[in-house]
Amino acid sequence: MAFMSRFSRSRSSSRSPSRKDSERASPNLTVSELERLLCTGKTACNHADEVWPRLYIGDQDIASDRRELAKLGITHILNCAQSKWRGGAEYYAGMNITYHGIEAHDSPTFDMSVNFYPAAEFIHKALTSGGKVLVHCTVGVSRSATLVLAYLMIRQNLTLVEAIKTVKDHRGVIPNRGFLRQLNGLDGILRESRKTSLQS
Repeated sequence: MAFMSRFSRSRSSSRSPSRKDSERASPNLTVSELERLLCTGKTACNHADEVWPRLYIGDQDIASDRRELAKLGITHILNCAQSKWRGGAEYYAGMNITYHGIEAHDSPTFDMSVNFYPAAEFIHKALTSGGKVLVHCTVGVSRSATLVLAYLMIRQNLTLVEAIKTVKDHRGVIPNRGFLRQLNGLDGILRESRKTSLQS
């Protein structure tokens, strides 16, 4: 699968956006416009799709298929739908998989922004060490997509629109409206910090 190589790695800001910052809308696109953008391009999903080199978005089915994970060569799993009723790290015992779980709810009122930087760091560390990462939730279209979009913005220096276009070419995703608002807020924060670093 060919990916554009023009995307360069950016330095991560250690500042995590607050809820207030994340709710601030970007002047560029409204949530409705972002939703329209998400509805173009690929709409189908496999159990796992590679959306960036060695970075996959997937669903619960692929996450629980040990044979398929081994076939894909997955070394790191970020579970965005961690739950005390479902197996966590212990499920992957003996597979040499590094696991990280986040208990997030696919609700527009859930504050996903607190996970943006920790998730981006987990993905970044895995990819820079040569690993292959599966980011999954239940269906693989909202929670997992949101954290992959945040990673592409924080660590690959993409704008929200560029990140959405990159992902949707490989997988149909649709983060809920609350998550889109929070990503819009992150986009605004990152744009400001880029502007400031260019001026200094």
